[in-house]
Amino acid sequence: MASLATVSGCAFPQPKVDFPTNFPSPSSSTGYNPYNPTPSSSYTPSYTYSPSPTEETFDPDGRSDVRGSGCDFSDSLHQFTYTVSITNPSRTTTFSYDMAVNWMKAKPADGTAYGLHQRSVVVAPGATETYTAQYSLPANNYQRFWFTCQITRAHKTKM
Repeated sequence: MASLATVSGCAFPQPKVDFPTNFPSPSSSTGYNPYNPTPSSSYTPSYTYSPSPTEETFDPDGRSDVRGSGCDFSDSLHQFTYTVSITNPSRTTTFSYDMAVNWMKAKPADGTAYGLHQRSVVVAPGATETYTAQYSLPANNYQRFWFTCQITRAHKTKM
């Protein structure tokens, strides 16, 4: 009968590591572990946040406050329409918006305007005002034509 013997472990002795005399030991207060060279630290950076002043900036170009939708032409009424919504972003100031909506030739887009609608709208702080801009053409026989609706002016003034 034969017996089988197994040996586990390492066939080579563990290397001896000599640390310099000024090298921190693993038990020192720095938390340095020579087998894991990333030092641990109890330092936590602190951040402070200072909000900017609450004073609102004023830009007289109010086109970023305006949205348009429903660009249309009624064959029976010979009328352009465009729904315009103006939202006042201010929390404290009422603004008057001097609006201009143009219906422009689209194909070819040569800068020709079919119609213009102008209106002033007062909008309270944080509120939204919506209206329908309209422009009527003379009652003629029209062939099919292409057009676009453009908000060409939204000049805003403080009230």
